[in-house]
Order: sequence, then C-alpha cells, then structure tokens
Amino acid sequence: MSYDHITPRIEQLEKEVAEILREAEAIDEAEDKTFGVNNRGDEVPAELARRESRLSKLRAAKEAIEADAKQKAKEQAKKNSTKKGKDTSEIEEAAIEAKETAVADPKAQRNFTDPESRMMKTNDGYHYAYNGQAVVDEKSQVIIAAEITQAASDVNQLIPMIASTKENLKSIGIDDTARVLLVDAGYCSKENLEEIAKAGINALIATGRLKHNERAPDAPRGRIPKNATDKERMARRLRTQSGRKDYARRKAIVEPVFGQMKLRQQAGHLRLRGVAGATGEWTLHAICHNLRKLANSRQNGVIALA
Repeated sequence: MSYDHITPRIEQLEKEVAEILREAEAIDEAEDKTFGVNNRGDEVPAELARRESRLSKLRAAKEAIEADAKQKAKEQAKKNSTKKGKDTSEIEEAAIEAKETAVADPKAQRNFTDPESRMMKTNDGYHYAYNGQAVVDEKSQVIIAAEITQAASDVNQLIPMIASTKENLKSIGIDDTARVLLVDAGYCSKENLEEIAKAGINALIATGRLKHNERAPDAPRGRIPKNATDKERMARRLRTQSGRKDYARRKAIVEPVFGQMKLRQQAGHLRLRGVAGATGEWTLHAICHNLRKLANSRQNGVIALA
C-alpha cells in the first residue's frame, strides 16, 4: 500500500474502532443494568455452582477414604505376612492383593473444611483435630521437640519423637542424652519397649493395666524372672523406689507446659488448616513458649514426652 493510501486508511480504521468501542460500551452499560456489574448474563446459577462445588468435594472425600482404606489394608497385609515368616515376594503379593480388594469402612469420615484433619477424642467429645507432640526439659520446661500428627494414637510417635529430640539437641551442639525419658501409657507397646531396649534408652513408660497373665510385684525385690516380658519388666521398674520417684516428676514437667500454652497462647485450637499449616502453627506455639522460658533454662538430664 502506498503512503498516500496509508494515511486515509488509518483515519478510517480509527473511526471504525472508535465506533465499535462506543457500541461495546453501550452494550456493557445495558448488561450492567440488566444483569449487574461485571456479569454477562450467562453465568452458572448460584444454586448450580454450590452443588457443583459440593459434588467436587464429595468426590474428593470419597477418593481419599478409598485410598486410605487401600493403604491401611496394604500395610496390615505386609505386617501379617511378615509375622508369618513369609519371604519378600509373598509379602509383596499379599500387600498388592489386599490393596486391590480393600473396601472402605462405611463409617469412615472426612472433614470438608480441613480434609487432612482426623476425628479424635478430646476432653469435650469427638472433634476433627491434630495430635500435638512435645518433648520437654525438666528444669527449664523448654520444648526440645514438637511435632503434629494425624494419628489419634500416640503409640507410633515415641521412636520418631526420640529421634527428633536427638537431632535437635545435636544441631545446637549438645551430644548428651537424657538421664531418663518419662513417657505416658499412650506410647506403651511391645514394639516400642523392644526398640528402647535395643537402643539402650533409659525410659520409664507407664504400662497401663496389665493382663491377667501378666504380673508385677508391688514392691519388687530380688532378681527379675527370666521369662518376664518387656512390659512386665517395665511395670516392675515403675514400682521400684527410684522408678516411682522419677515417674512422679512427669506430671510436673510436661503437663504444665501444655496448660500454659493453652491458657496463654490459646494453643488448644489451631487456626491454620492442613498438616503443613498445623505443624507451622504448633511450632510457632512452641517457640513462643520457649521464649518465655529461655531466660531460666539450662541443660539438665531429665526430659518428658507427651
């Protein structure tokens, strides 16, 4: 196109663009009056949008429950096969079969507000929650390790919390180990007792009620019976004079920490959702607590776990 044609063409197109924009603006104003500002009139009805959102959440919850059921069945099959002494291929085969045939528990639940939380028993009934873990120093009541878990039971948290405690102490140049670890009955299991014995960890774990065939003398004396189980041995230790004296300190070490955090920091109700959010908030609560205690803290040999 020659130059003498370009200029008139530009003017013509500018007029056409201006006219189109005027028409568009007029249509936009008319639609705003009819359908509301920023609406076109072809939006999905609010009732349908709510139902589609709800449907999406229900489908996600269903899939998550089914996935959990399959994973639990797989882990249980592995555990059962291992106990029966089966070889690796048989264990894996049993796990795969269990996963494929697993059926979700009809009463299994999922929270739509925070799908990663789990139903747990609390002081005021059952609620969707997380399980806060803490390891506390005796003298200063400083929190040495703090974690959040989705598991309602504490039993599988003992060994990880001990490992976390060692790692945190090592990171600040403390290589000493605790003189004794005081642990409540929620952490007691055959596996945990075996693990601490194998690792040479000096721990006092409340055993809870002993079974009818289990025995522990009220005032143990003499040698420990050769056929005593790990649980009976622990129960016997707890009944000795030194065991009673040490374990009695637990309620004065860790329980006040939780009470102070709940009262002063409202730590009994986490505000952030998801495991990552809850972990970050719980860690922040632990830091705030430690800042209050830090002035009087000093290294000591006794710590407690809850």
